Amino acid sequence: MAVGRPSNAVAATRGTGTLAKPNPADTSPPVFGGTTVKPDDPRYPDLVDAVNARFAGTPDYVRVVGSAGQVEQALADALSAGKRVAARSGGHCFENFWTSSAIKAEIDLSAMNAIYFDPAVKAFVVEPGARLRDVNNALFIDYGVSLPAGVCLDVGVGGHFCGGGYGVLARLNGIVPDHMYGVEVVTVDKTKTPRTVVATREAGDPNQDLFWAHTGGGGGNFGIVTRYLMRTPGTTGSDPSTLLPKPPAQQRVVTYTWPWPTSLQTFTAIVKGYLQWHQENSQPGSRFAGLFAQLSCLTVSSSPVIPLEIVVDPTVHGSDKLVDDFVSAVVDPVTPAATLAGDQTFPWLQFTESYGPADSGSLVGLRNKSKGSYMRESYTDAQIATMFRFLTDTSISSSRAGVLFGGYGCQVNTIAPDATAVPQRDSMNKPIYTVYWDDASQDDLYLSWIRHLYQQVHATTGGVPTLNGISDGSYINYPDIDMADPAWNTSGVPWHTLYYKDNYPRLQEIKAKWDPHNVFHHALSVQPPS
Repeated sequence: MAVGRPSNAVAATRGTGTLAKPNPADTSPPVFGGTTVKPDDPRYPDLVDAVNARFAGTPDYVRVVGSAGQVEQALADALSAGKRVAARSGGHCFENFWTSSAIKAEIDLSAMNAIYFDPAVKAFVVEPGARLRDVNNALFIDYGVSLPAGVCLDVGVGGHFCGGGYGVLARLNGIVPDHMYGVEVVTVDKTKTPRTVVATREAGDPNQDLFWAHTGGGGGNFGIVTRYLMRTPGTTGSDPSTLLPKPPAQQRVVTYTWPWPTSLQTFTAIVKGYLQWHQENSQPGSRFAGLFAQLSCLTVSSSPVIPLEIVVDPTVHGSDKLVDDFVSAVVDPVTPAATLAGDQTFPWLQFTESYGPADSGSLVGLRNKSKGSYMRESYTDAQIATMFRFLTDTSISSSRAGVLFGGYGCQVNTIAPDATAVPQRDSMNKPIYTVYWDDASQDDLYLSWIRHLYQQVHATTGGVPTLNGISDGSYINYPDIDMADPAWNTSGVPWHTLYYKDNYPRLQEIKAKWDPHNVFHHALSVQPPS
């Protein structure tokens, strides 16, 4: 990771869409990249394998790039040769958007991982190949600030940021797009010529629409992002330590566990109590905005217990009462009683390294299928009963399978639905349905299990989380091609409405303007107007 790259490495002059000319006095090291890796090269497997072992790319070559100029050249070469192209930053996409067999030229952005402050635009620059671990470390150690990004530390920010990234601090600080000032994107114009464009949120920026599309429009749609510019709206001055949120100096993690319930009644009490609390305490201005709670309802074979983790800043006045009130409302009413399994306080960076699934390292290289949704209200008893039936299916022997519920709302819900491309701005929880396995011969078993679980939980709305009182569609960073499959989505609501709601027509217009030849596309990509 390169930290502190000089500011002349980026030109962010609003609306110019050009790169700065190098300073002759610049003594920074030369730009890395420009390498072409073909299938007979020993580096090839590492560059085409996805984190989800169900997928692996088979491109004719991989171009490893280190600058926007190299991205431009890589795109020009691929277009000239008539090759379909896709970009890779961290390789964590749940679907095969960059590993499809149709992709013949892969552009690898992993070498573009710099994180630094650019005083010329008074914004932090984060390149797409940077991993969340790098972002956490660089922003906090150098400047004492953070972004409310995810907890999977090896995720590359290239797709995470522009898809609407969120994390443990979302209830307190909103989501990543809420702190975005601009993007540098390599696009392909009407003449099929790649060019680098800088787009910001400034009202007078002629490229402002391209910026907006990257505040939740998802990756692989409009171009290849080469830099994100991050600065919280409303901040002023040139002191970097004041231009992004400050994370808590410490985080207290309180964990309760229930032995896997033998009765539907107990399971319902756990899930419903947790969800109803969020329904009542996730509005803007809630005194519980600084409290995050995750309920992990894994299958009986995945875990002998159901853990509930509560995260709060212990240095905030009244934080003990927040935890006590939450426990009184969610934990204490359940019979049999939960066990206090842990109560630890960590410094911020130590927390980011320790929080999340304890077995996350063992998930790398496994096969996976995941599905998401946004929730406005608690599931019904019938939905919870369906979940209980699937989670107690002993034929599912996955190392990790189930539904993980994550707290959401509060500060997220202060933003208008059309202010960013993320339209879900009145939700209170964000579950992910997921299953991991290692044997390709069991694909049908596990895919069928998770598809039917999801479909039957949402049985009254056509098998998907439609825009009804309980749910509000899904999250494009949890892409699920089943949303576009009439066998699994019988709701009559198109997949793009489930992800983008009323923002989709605007995204289509931006797509037509900035990617007129539909160079950047995949199974769930924004399509130009018909």
